[in-house]
Amino acid sequence: MVHLIQGDCLQALDTIREQGIPIALTFLDPPFNQGKDYAYFDDDQPEPLYWEWLSQVCQKVYECTEEGGAIYFMQREKNAEFVLRTLRETGWTLQNLIIWLKKTSAVPGFSRFGKQYQIIAFATKGRRPRVFYRLRIDLPPEPYHRYPRENGVFVTDCWSDIRELTSGYFAGDEALRGARGERLHKQQSPVALLLRILLSSTKPDDWVLDPFAGTGTTAVVAEQLGRHCVAIEIDPAYVQLIRDRLEARREADSVLPWRHYYRFTPELDAIWDPEISQGWLRDVQMTYRER
Repeated sequence: MVHLIQGDCLQALDTIREQGIPIALTFLDPPFNQGKDYAYFDDDQPEPLYWEWLSQVCQKVYECTEEGGAIYFMQREKNAEFVLRTLRETGWTLQNLIIWLKKTSAVPGFSRFGKQYQIIAFATKGRRPRVFYRLRIDLPPEPYHRYPRENGVFVTDCWSDIRELTSGYFAGDEALRGARGERLHKQQSPVALLLRILLSSTKPDDWVLDPFAGTGTTAVVAEQLGRHCVAIEIDPAYVQLIRDRLEARREADSVLPWRHYYRFTPELDAIWDPEISQGWLRDVQMTYRER
């Protein structure tokens, strides 16, 4: 089930709390205050105002979250100090500061090292997560490794195996584009990123929250894993984009190509029912046949 809400996230979070929806995990990927041209958000605010707003968001998410529930807060690497302080001051307990190393997009620096990663702060409501699954992946060996890995490796706090959706060739078919090839959203998260987050910190039938839903990747992945999702988006054009994406069910959005990659995870069948994902993909194939 996907509950799609069009509106301001602060107001929507109050509604979620009043309705008593038990949020198990939140993926928090807000605008980064970089001066981008959003139709319904001022992305060039004074920093104290911007972080006060995000503090309110984190506080309201905390109030909606089950004991032990998780938040994954994504931001620019330069803002790590502010992210950690905001989470701490709103009651969250930090578990990991994840480094998401980009594969293709690095920002050059002339007086310092170029920037090639984003941070994702994983924190919980309470000292211990209500659930946490230690995922094992079939990570390709490096040239200096002497032997192949027979049972894969555990996922660590450095994620270098998930490609970002760039504006160029490497984004592939997953990036949502208009008729002229332009990106329909300024920042689209990849399916592989949300797949890892949801597999790590949720169970089937859990409720997942995305207060800045954008293109709806969190909802798309949650559907395929048998999770429920509350997706909040203020821009009506993006809300329609999410509706269209959920209804069209593109093959490029399928999580099944990653199933083999996680095959060494002991609890994989318990947290990822392949029948649900396959059923979602059959709907895709049926849609193509109907066209």
